[in-house]
Amino acid sequence: MSNNTTKSHLRLRSLCEGALLVALAQVLGYLKLYELPNGGSITLGMFPIFFYCVRWGFGPGMLASFAYALLQLFLDGAYAWGWESMLGDYIFAFAVLGVAGLFYKKKHGFFLGATAGCAARFLVHYVVGATVWAAYMPETFFGMTMTSPWFYSLLYNGSYMVIDWVLVIAVGAVLQKPMKKWFQPQI
Repeated sequence: MSNNTTKSHLRLRSLCEGALLVALAQVLGYLKLYELPNGGSITLGMFPIFFYCVRWGFGPGMLASFAYALLQLFLDGAYAWGWESMLGDYIFAFAVLGVAGLFYKKKHGFFLGATAGCAARFLVHYVVGATVWAAYMPETFFGMTMTSPWFYSLLYNGSYMVIDWVLVIAVGAVLQKPMKKWFQPQI
């Protein structure tokens, strides 16, 4: 096979795998283990995105993450009450999952990438929660009096993002050995 044919084959394989994993992420996103009253839920939706990112790298990972962000906005954007929320809570928050692709070809790349992607998504939700959603901060949350929208956003968004991260890492740990071939970088 010529070099051009190999590159073309890999590009097509990357696109097909990306489409399938973005679709799987969307389906897993509908299987909510828990949903908070003002948005945010515990799902395994990020797992296929991180899996794809560390297999194919930063560029393809960002493209898949952006596609997933658009699907999240259009199909699950019930909590977006304005353009700020649409951009922050959906487009930026899910597109930054692609930073996991920076750990492509690194030892423990999936786990490092998933941690970086979850941290980036949390940071976006944290800032949006403390700014855009500050007016909706309740007087009490988790039995504590809320006086700062920054603290409230930390608690609210951290309450589901940490659990999401733990789930993604746990599933990755369980699947890494039996699917070792699939956890390897592709190019």
